[in-house]
Formats: sequence, C-alpha cells, structure tokens
Amino acid sequence: MSDYGSNGPGARGNTDWRDEGETFDPWRNPELFQGVLTKRVFAFLIDLVVLSIPVILAIIFITVFGVITLGLGWMLFWIVSPASVIWALIYYGASLGGPHSATLGMRAMGIEMATWTGEPGYFVLGVVHAFLFWLSVSMLTPLVLLVGLFNGRSRLLHDILLGTVVINSMAAAPQPARSY
Repeated sequence: MSDYGSNGPGARGNTDWRDEGETFDPWRNPELFQGVLTKRVFAFLIDLVVLSIPVILAIIFITVFGVITLGLGWMLFWIVSPASVIWALIYYGASLGGPHSATLGMRAMGIEMATWTGEPGYFVLGVVHAFLFWLSVSMLTPLVLLVGLFNGRSRLLHDILLGTVVINSMAAAPQPARSY
C-alpha cells in the first residue's frame, strides 16, 4: 500500500499528470502538448465545415423559398448573418462546455480544452473562447496565431487571456492498470 492510500498516485503502479503537483507542465509532461498546434489547425478546418453546413442549407432554403414566393422570401437573407454568429457561439459553447470539452473537430483530432487548473470547460467559457479567438484574429491579423509557437504549452493569445490550455486528450486520459 502506498503513502497515499489505495486510490492515490502510484497505488496501481501508474501516475497521472494531474498527480504531479504542477498542472500542465510541458517539461514534465511533453506528451500533453506534442503536435497540439497542428491538430488545432485541422480541428478548426473541420469545425468550419460543421458550422457551414447548416448555413448553406439555410441559404438554399431561402433561395428556393424566394423563387416560390416570387421574390418575397428573399427578404429573409438578412437573417443569415446574425443567425450564423448565434449558431457558431452556441456550437462552441455547447461543445467546449460539454462532457468532452472539445468541438467535433477537436475530438476528431484528439485534443481537448481545459482550464489552467485542470477543470473541464463550461458553456460561457466556450462562448467567450470562440468570441476572443475571432476578435483577436480579426483585429490583430492571423499573425497573432504565431504566439503559440513561442511558448511551451502551445497556447494562443485567447487561451492566455482566459486561462485555458489545449492538450492531447489521449495523453490526458488516465492509463488503465496493467494486468501483468
């Protein structure tokens, strides 16, 4: 039996990164941050496809509705922009605040978002995270994304402002005890 009781670190011969005192240390746990920036780029592209599908379907519906109503239905096009923004914020809030703390693209790439202290994300954090990302990229040009290349945790500007970190979800998952 270890000094930590039956459920403490080392009880089954394995240690979790959360048990080591310093949360998200790139020197002690480099596997948490390996390839995260590349995975974030591809996750972003996947999320753009996921976000654009309902918007494209709405545009097709409004176009067909406008033809059927002899042009009156085309007055609904003004709704597309605000609805797209609301849809994106709900998507990011629900997925980053969900049980996986990751969007569909992030889950496909094997990464997740957590707070600096290791807690999973929540709805408001997901919404603010997406809003600050788009605000920083639109105001400071996409070159602001280079911030991730110059820190050990691969954090972007909006991650630093919000106190979040994106990690490899497979490396963060507790490893099962070995039977041999």
